[in-house]
Amino acid sequence: MQYQISGKQIDIGEALQVHVKGELDGVVQKYAERPTDAQVIFSKSAHEYICETIVHLSTGLTAQAKASATEIYAAFDQCAEKMEKQLRRYKRRLKDHHRDRADPVEVFGGSSYILASEEGPEESVDAQLEPMIIAEMETRIQSLSVGEAVMQMELAHAPVLVFRNEKTDGVNVVYRRDDGNIGWVDPTNDA
Repeated sequence: MQYQISGKQIDIGEALQVHVKGELDGVVQKYAERPTDAQVIFSKSAHEYICETIVHLSTGLTAQAKASATEIYAAFDQCAEKMEKQLRRYKRRLKDHHRDRADPVEVFGGSSYILASEEGPEESVDAQLEPMIIAEMETRIQSLSVGEAVMQMELAHAPVLVFRNEKTDGVNVVYRRDDGNIGWVDPTNDA
């Protein structure tokens, strides 16, 4: 597994990197069969260290965990515990989906936009209704089953996930509803 261990405005020593690789290897190898890479990012906010870990699995799923503590090693250990709990919770589902999937998840390119409108008293109503694009970036759209998409959304703690449905080859959306249930948008092309 490839590691990218970095710190935002803090130095990460060799001893911490060895500790992170050893502990994360144990956690991920125990619950995920073929992890591909992991990113561990340390930062500091006031007196607390924050550790954020992102692990990409060969099935195309991404697991994320975040923790904070007053010491950097404790922050990582708490983050690793959250990652272990998350992977343990989804182990059966990951294995079930892995048996059905012989090939890795296909990934398609797409554009992602962040929209914002300018605010000011001198602008007309029409100008306020038209948002201005302030950021554009490439994003990945995975080809998943609906069950895998829901699992990926839950693993990433995301409110919404756009994916390409393996059965219909159409772009679908799953999202968390206000009542706590999962919604699924599957547009059909009857034309």
